[in-house]
Amino acid sequence: MIGRLPKSLNIGGIEYKIRSDFRVALLIFEAFEDPELSEYEKTAIMLECIYETVPDDVNEAVRLACWFLDGGDIPKSKPSGKPTFDWKQDEGIFFPAINKAAGKEVRELDYLHWWTFLGYFNEIGEGFFSEVMSIRQKKAKGKKLEKYEREFYAAHKNVIDIKPRYTADEKAEIDRLNSLLGE
Repeated sequence: MIGRLPKSLNIGGIEYKIRSDFRVALLIFEAFEDPELSEYEKTAIMLECIYETVPDDVNEAVRLACWFLDGGDIPKSKPSGKPTFDWKQDEGIFFPAINKAAGKEVRELDYLHWWTFLGYFNEIGEGFFSEVMSIRQKKAKGKKLEKYEREFYAAHKNVIDIKPRYTADEKAEIDRLNSLLGE
């Protein structure tokens, strides 16, 4: 499959058309970051979004959907530690970086294959986004920041710190506790 971008996935000898536009992948990632959704609901959303017709072999459909979303490479191990990237929170800083790598405004395109989008993402060079990512990675690993990084962090803490996502119940409890504390 060298040089080809998949627009279908073969499951049990049947080619199933997929929705391969980058916006579909981002929608799936947004669902996976939603604390209100169960794992079952997240998986169902992924299958409904990716496949035009969901295959009967759900396990293989999930495996190949993950393969597709991972750019054709299924990671051997789960990432550990603190997250260093949030598709929804970071939208305002990664799109300009991708646009720079692509040489165009990708959101204006009617269609852009997910793997092409990932290619642009992987070619992001130096700039604001890469500085944010570098600091997040250092902080996640407990590494000391250089003086210029500490200054950058102080100036952009609201962008660099990944905000936790809470369910409605968790948010209500936080609000209740804050009201008791007078905050």
